[in-house]
Amino acid sequence: MPRPGRRTAVVAAALLLVALALVARVQSEPEPGPGGAAPSPSPGATAEGTPEQEPEVAGPRPPEADPALMRGSADAPVTMVVFGDYRCPYCATFAEEQQPVLVEKYVDTGRLRLVWRDYPYRGAESEDAAVAARAAARQDRFWAYSDALYADTKAWRGAEAADFTRIARGLGLDADRFAADLDDPELRAAVADDMDFALGLGVPGTPAFLINGEAFFGAQPIGAFNERIEAAEAE
Repeated sequence: MPRPGRRTAVVAAALLLVALALVARVQSEPEPGPGGAAPSPSPGATAEGTPEQEPEVAGPRPPEADPALMRGSADAPVTMVVFGDYRCPYCATFAEEQQPVLVEKYVDTGRLRLVWRDYPYRGAESEDAAVAARAAARQDRFWAYSDALYADTKAWRGAEAADFTRIARGLGLDADRFAADLDDPELRAAVADDMDFALGLGVPGTPAFLINGEAFFGAQPIGAFNERIEAAEAE
């Protein structure tokens, strides 16, 4: 498991290297992804804009991102990947304080796209909560369910399926369908894939972010997010 005591500079360098590969891969795919924007020609491109050779960047291959775990326009100039754990109090702070401001200022205006990545490094309860949020995503309620998990962790600590289903019912989801999806091994595998990706990057803890490929850590003041997002937008 990752430990917050790792040297941030080393981790940030590793994150930046692999994140650039992540952004490049997403932008090169025909289907909308976390980057969404059209790719730019590489430095070695021909006059027609076709790269002569794709650069190779070492690092873990990112798992496919679920569109239901994205928020904002695919054409947004800035993508912020969010690595979170539902038992992390700092993640809750971000979800309750900074994220709503970012959504109003940047996401709703087409300037930013959020992409969620599960990083349930705090144990089985975190993993079960991540699976539950993905079950809600199948009914297009991922972000609302995610907010509900952060708002009251006591409502689901102990990781009983009935607790997660009760939250889903309170949000107006089809409870029977939700309960069935909780047992779908495909969702647990997707959570595990995100976890392996985060571990491969060396993410030291949560919350952690990639803002157009640049590593950023912690529930920072909103001004710090504004500065990073607007700098990325200006590039």
